Amino acid sequence: MSARADTDDYRALFLAAVPLLDTRAPAEFERGAFPTARNLPLMTDDERAAVGTCYKQRGQAAAIALGHELVAGEVREARLAAWAAFARAHPDGYLYCFRGGLRSEIVQRWLAEAGIAYPRVRGGYKALRRFLIDSLAKSIAGLDIVLVSGRTGSGKTRLLPLLPRSVDLEGLAKHRGSTFGRLLEPQPTQIDFENALAIALLRHAEGGRQTVYLEDEGHNIGRLYLPPPLRERMAVAPRIELDHPLADRVEVVLEDYVIDLGERFRAAAGDDGPARHRERLQGDLARARKRLGGERYQAVSALMDAAFAAQARGEGLDGHRAWIARLLAEYYDPMYDYQAAQRDGPVLARGRREELATWAAQRDRAHEQ
Repeated sequence: MSARADTDDYRALFLAAVPLLDTRAPAEFERGAFPTARNLPLMTDDERAAVGTCYKQRGQAAAIALGHELVAGEVREARLAAWAAFARAHPDGYLYCFRGGLRSEIVQRWLAEAGIAYPRVRGGYKALRRFLIDSLAKSIAGLDIVLVSGRTGSGKTRLLPLLPRSVDLEGLAKHRGSTFGRLLEPQPTQIDFENALAIALLRHAEGGRQTVYLEDEGHNIGRLYLPPPLRERMAVAPRIELDHPLADRVEVVLEDYVIDLGERFRAAAGDDGPARHRERLQGDLARARKRLGGERYQAVSALMDAAFAAQARGEGLDGHRAWIARLLAEYYDPMYDYQAAQRDGPVLARGRREELATWAAQRDRAHEQ
């Protein structure tokens, strides 16, 4: 493997989705990382804590000596083998630690002694993270942002891939954005979400002042929050609005929250999947009880229970359509109408998914001319 120079070209690393070998301890990685990074630590959390304590009590030389003592023999060889395998699998990659200092230097040196020249990211994770924080603000300022809005069940997420350039905020957040939006997999950390968002916008911003479409969201997507600069920009951004009849929207909600989510629960829990699916939806509904009002909550909850019972008897999904339609018409639609009336940004176009996809493509071609 020929030698490549260490780098501080963070933009190039993210634009090219370069594989990154993260040598930080697992706890550091879990708090925040990058989409293309893999954690192969020099030290475990316990080893790092012991070295840190030694540093405070006895100084740097003693801490380094302890580190070499802890990561020695078979432990050292096993970790070196993992780094070497990563380097061979990703010859275009780079390695880093938190600040681009001692830990990544040690890993780089041990790899070199094994005959593998592998470059480091100068400044490490801290510099990469700082670059993304700064680039996020620049991208938001440099892009024309248009929101995709519409009532619940309009299929906003379905429209995004049909548009010239888009970022799926809910996809990055691993959450569908509504009261019922939790998936089975956990959401990323706030830092991971921000990193992925910054990289997605950075790639769109490379082409100059481009129009990027984002789904219209509130301040939060599940437990994650939108970065303030983006939230402020979205509050006044123009939008395109999906306009589908209630029957169409019921089918979208049915597909997402009954069929798809039900399949996920069955895949994860087997025969217990349907019961856990029902418990999840009833639990989500209960969390909206105060906003729904007691009478409406009881009615929708009863319809939902009856729908799951009918589905279990092999009687189809019509029962689910009943509670979904009532929830959309009596709860989500009035809430959307109220929120839309408070918005400042203009509506550029209104229509069904196919119509808005055509409008956006024509607009994009007109801007290129």
